[in-house]
Amino acid sequence: MNEFHPLLKRLIRKHLSETKDVSDISTFLEAVNRTFLSFERDKKITEHAFEVSEKEFQGVLADLKAQYSLKEASILKIKDALKQLDSKNQKVLDKSDDIIQIIEILQKQIRIQKDLEQTLIDSKENAEKAAKAKSDFLSVMSHEIRTPLNAIIGNIHILKEEDHLESQKESIETLELSSNNLLSLINDILDFSKLEDGKVYFSKHSIDLKKLAEDIVSTYKVKALENQNELTCHWAEGTPSAVLGDQVRLNQILGNLISNAIKFTLNGKIGLHVSLEKEDTDMCYLKFSVKDSGIGISEKDQKLIFERFTQVDTNDNREHGGSGLGLSITKMLLELQGSKIQLSSVLGQGSEFYFTLGLEKDKSVQNESSINQSPIHKEKSLEGVKVLLVEDVSFNVIVIKKILSKWGVQVEVADNGKVAIGKVLEDKYDLILMDIQMPIMDGYEATREIRKMGVQIPVIALTAAVSLETEKAALDSGMNDYLTKPVNPKDLKEVLNKSL
Repeated sequence: MNEFHPLLKRLIRKHLSETKDVSDISTFLEAVNRTFLSFERDKKITEHAFEVSEKEFQGVLADLKAQYSLKEASILKIKDALKQLDSKNQKVLDKSDDIIQIIEILQKQIRIQKDLEQTLIDSKENAEKAAKAKSDFLSVMSHEIRTPLNAIIGNIHILKEEDHLESQKESIETLELSSNNLLSLINDILDFSKLEDGKVYFSKHSIDLKKLAEDIVSTYKVKALENQNELTCHWAEGTPSAVLGDQVRLNQILGNLISNAIKFTLNGKIGLHVSLEKEDTDMCYLKFSVKDSGIGISEKDQKLIFERFTQVDTNDNREHGGSGLGLSITKMLLELQGSKIQLSSVLGQGSEFYFTLGLEKDKSVQNESSINQSPIHKEKSLEGVKVLLVEDVSFNVIVIKKILSKWGVQVEVADNGKVAIGKVLEDKYDLILMDIQMPIMDGYEATREIRKMGVQIPVIALTAAVSLETEKAALDSGMNDYLTKPVNPKDLKEVLNKSL
């Protein structure tokens, strides 16, 4: 039975005896039949399983191909990105598809980027510290310069009003001009610093624009005459005068432009022109223009004059002087209000600086005539008014006492906030002039203590520190108003009249 299949041999041995009985053959055949049936069934099951496995295999194979393609595309993108970031590894990346090696290069770049990010954070923090240091330095220097300057300018005002020899008049005027130039320089540097730091804010108050324009021209007429210039104001018919805006900043912008025109014009004409360009229900858009017949500006220099610390005359003799910040400050102030300074000039034929500024209409003023009839603080007699001056610098005390005494004001002095509180408890005053920076107790704390005592008399801050933060802190402490040193007698008198 060597030629038979082992399974068949087993069936024969099991079912066929040596006797060859028919029944044994029948049983044998049935077993063979079952075996064939089982084989057919197993074959079908196997074929079905194979078909299913083949489909699953093809699906898995397709997924593997897709994943491999995605992997290749990802590796390619990573390599391209790494090539841009790291030129040193370009050759390695071109030759290698080893994902481990690529990931190592990527991790290196991530570390570099993190280091760069930390460096940028550190640089930002250092820049902020430097900006604060600069701001603090300027604030301290401004305070230290303004404090003696207050005495100088105050004494000049006193000398002008007192009897003096005719021969001394020119010296007094020279002193006044020099001190005002120094003050203007300090103000320009502080303004530019605040603009760079983004610490300039614009108020919105009622403005009589026509009066503002006429007052500016009136203020600069004496200066214009020094160069034999004629300075005029031109108000176009139909231009609204009652608007809302920041009068101080608008005054500064126009003052800078007029001062600049005076500086570069000799025996000529200078005009401030104001006209209406367009208006709607709530807004009016006004064109402001300062024209002069001065030396003019070349086309090359026109691109430079708005840069900080830049002037057209760069000669050693510095004929026209100045900080070179006026036009730069003007440009930034206008840009912060959504406007733009523009220039039209021909060398030797004069210049025109102009801009259009959108200002909200002041609807509280019914008509133009009511502007002139609006109530203002009328000047009152200050005779007999009792003022407590809280000031620790002796020469400032001397100057302010002299100014107040000329108006008949009775002045008592306290050299710090603690002494001031004691005097307020002992006596009655009509008004307190309060310095802010003092030893023992500063003006903020003294004012808060006075308000806690229930004393509501006006307290006016008197300080050489010039910043919005200082002004806000003064008002928050309970003070009623704010005056900066050097104190202008006109401003001091106006604040006294308003407060009393």
